[in-house]
Amino acid sequence: MVKRKKLNKNHTLISTPHFPYNTKSKGGNRALLGIGGNIGDVIRRFEHLFWYLKRSPFVHIVETAPLLKNPPFGYTEQNDFYNTLLLVETRLTPQALLRYVLRVERLFGRKRSFQDAPRTLDIDIIFYENVKMDTKTLTLPHPGWMKRSSVLIPLSHMKGRL
Repeated sequence: MVKRKKLNKNHTLISTPHFPYNTKSKGGNRALLGIGGNIGDVIRRFEHLFWYLKRSPFVHIVETAPLLKNPPFGYTEQNDFYNTLLLVETRLTPQALLRYVLRVERLFGRKRSFQDAPRTLDIDIIFYENVKMDTKTLTLPHPGWMKRSSVLIPLSHMKGRL
């Protein structure tokens, strides 16, 4: 069952069977993943992603936030986005986790045409423990997270901590 709650003219909070979700910790490094998409049936895709990651040997989902429907930024001539957060535990390093989520994006049909383009699935590493890094391929924490309603609103509905 999907429940919708309009927060304001631009933001709608959506609850589905697995967003929000909470379970016990199994140990490992904690990472906060931001997921988003605006092509096709995104809510259904997020539910499929939940089950895909639930069966993954690389991550353990500890908690998810409700979904947020919100306007695009950057390139604005596209459909609204759906975004949410997943708190996961992993034994992967930050770089290995990045390689894994990029592979998952491709598996779910992600094509990279231009910056801020419409997409089936986007997975960003927002935080990885207290790691701070800035390399050519990965910046932690994710730059600009504190200015994005697509992160802040779902995060305000989560109980767990990094």
